[in-house]
Amino acid sequence: MLDEAELRLMSREQRARLARTLAALEAPRPFDNPKARRRRNIALAVTVGCCIFLCVWIGVLVVTLPSRYRAGGWRGAWVGFDVVELLAFASVAWTAWRGKQLLLVCLIVTATLLCCDAWFDLTLDWGTRGFYFSLLSAVFAELPMAALMIFGARRLLRLSVATAMALQGDRGPVPPLWRVALLGPRPASGGPAAADPRIDDRAPAVGESASAAGDPAPAAGNPAPAA
Repeated sequence: MLDEAELRLMSREQRARLARTLAALEAPRPFDNPKARRRRNIALAVTVGCCIFLCVWIGVLVVTLPSRYRAGGWRGAWVGFDVVELLAFASVAWTAWRGKQLLLVCLIVTATLLCCDAWFDLTLDWGTRGFYFSLLSAVFAELPMAALMIFGARRLLRLSVATAMALQGDRGPVPPLWRVALLGPRPASGGPAAADPRIDDRAPAVGESASAAGDPAPAAGNPAPAA
């Protein structure tokens, strides 16, 4: 087993390679489970089916819906929607104050609700005296807040990926989020050395000194500890 003295004799690149190797060994792999793969395939099939159904349903609505409609429960619909928005803002405040990972979900949900609020205000007030107020509200309040929350969630997600990469010994830049695996960054299938060709593959084995692996001998005055 490597002790701290032997780890200090290794170069930074070798320690990074070792960290990635250990992270790859300990990383959970739920998709290797046949049941997990089956659930994933079922979820994908249901999602694709919903997309197909919605495409057909949108066409039906375009053809059949009237341009004007008198709705009941108008007050309940909008008051209920604003109550949900209030709860979403409160969840953002609480998770931000407590520093929880759930903040990412709360930010995305709240941003989505704000975009929906702006959309329904503009479309339902079209052609009425309240349209300009809805337009100003959307341009200067709802959409800017939604954008800030989306960019905030993106920044936090990139920081989480950067932290996971640092724990694996990867000091490279954070890749675009669409290239990051669902369960976070992990070494390539070819092994840590294949993932980063800059890393020297001659890491010292257990009990082997750094000089035997090809590293220069320790400087005078700082002798290597006995094995």
